[in-house]
Amino acid sequence: MTFSQLSVIGLVALLGPVLAYRKGWHLPVVLGELLAGVAIGRTGFGWVDSSQPVFAFLADIGFALVMFVAGTHVPLRDPALRPALRAGLLRAVVVGAVAAALGIGIAAVSGISHAPLYAVLMASSSAALILPVIDSLGLGGPHVIGLLPQVAIADALCIVALPLVIDPAHAPRAAAGAAAVIAAAAVVGVLYWWVEKRGIRKRVHQVSETRLFAVELRVQLLVLAALAALAVATHVSIMLAGFAFGLAVKAVGEPRRLANQLFALTEGFLGPLFFVWLGASLNLREFGSHPRMILLGLALGLGAALAHLVGRLLRQPASLGLLAAAQLGVPVSAATVGGQLGVLRPGEAAAFMLGALVTIGLAVAGGGLAAKAGMVATAEPQKSAA
Repeated sequence: MTFSQLSVIGLVALLGPVLAYRKGWHLPVVLGELLAGVAIGRTGFGWVDSSQPVFAFLADIGFALVMFVAGTHVPLRDPALRPALRAGLLRAVVVGAVAAALGIGIAAVSGISHAPLYAVLMASSSAALILPVIDSLGLGGPHVIGLLPQVAIADALCIVALPLVIDPAHAPRAAAGAAAVIAAAAVVGVLYWWVEKRGIRKRVHQVSETRLFAVELRVQLLVLAALAALAVATHVSIMLAGFAFGLAVKAVGEPRRLANQLFALTEGFLGPLFFVWLGASLNLREFGSHPRMILLGLALGLGAALAHLVGRLLRQPASLGLLAAAQLGVPVSAATVGGQLGVLRPGEAAAFMLGALVTIGLAVAGGGLAAKAGMVATAEPQKSAA
């Protein structure tokens, strides 16, 4: 990779903020970055090569950071979650059961034996997408609070399950690797808690801020790299390493200054680079020779919406069911890891991303409907109108 290519990647990645500029559209920034990658990669002009080692390695770092940030978006420390945890768990289980049935059906119709993978895709929810939509619309009230644990549980379980279902032949190995990564992240969480409780982090923070050492950022990146190395060594996706570390940090509490530094590093450089790389690695021209993959993508997106609308039977408004169907991290991971393992059919990775885009569109519509129904923080006393 050259500086010229890096400048091109940075330039086209600005399409993300451009498309997300209008708040009323509620479009995620990553959508423009993905489209930019498609335009300059295998599908489009071929200006960048996604298989180039340096580009791929930087994208892996961005992937780990993106999943770390997604983990820190899970509202583990929100006290409002505890009363709604049981109902959220029940909805997540019911959605998972329906998604499993739909996965079997889609696999049978498509002739592709990836039913468990399709089930995980359709059952997933993306906290990193859904929470910003809730915040931007000012959604609130008991129904919205009840949605949060459902999303958090689905997000976490599907990320853990993905390595197991994407390559069933090596599921025992993946399970052992996933357990090792989760255990290591838990140990890190305990150490972070001990350091916080003893006041060590506060003292280090004061010295670091005064002397401009950025020690906390260095430590976070060091731990993330170590967990990613463990994931690679145990044949598990770095997706799990990043997400598990994010959960551990969120459980203890992340200093605002450190959160801002990681946000700048992720959203300002490595995150956009990863999504441009992902778009560049997709070959949408395969849709031309494999048009059934378009139908697969639409089926996965609509199937995810249908699975989450089952929450209506458990007294969840249909608008929030559509919002809960939003997915990004799991389809991105499935496309990335599946491509690396070579277990996907031609065009299947692109179908995953098409399905994700369908859920994003439906989630944006669902969030708008929820706001119109009065499910906003200032309208909580009028909850009966929902």
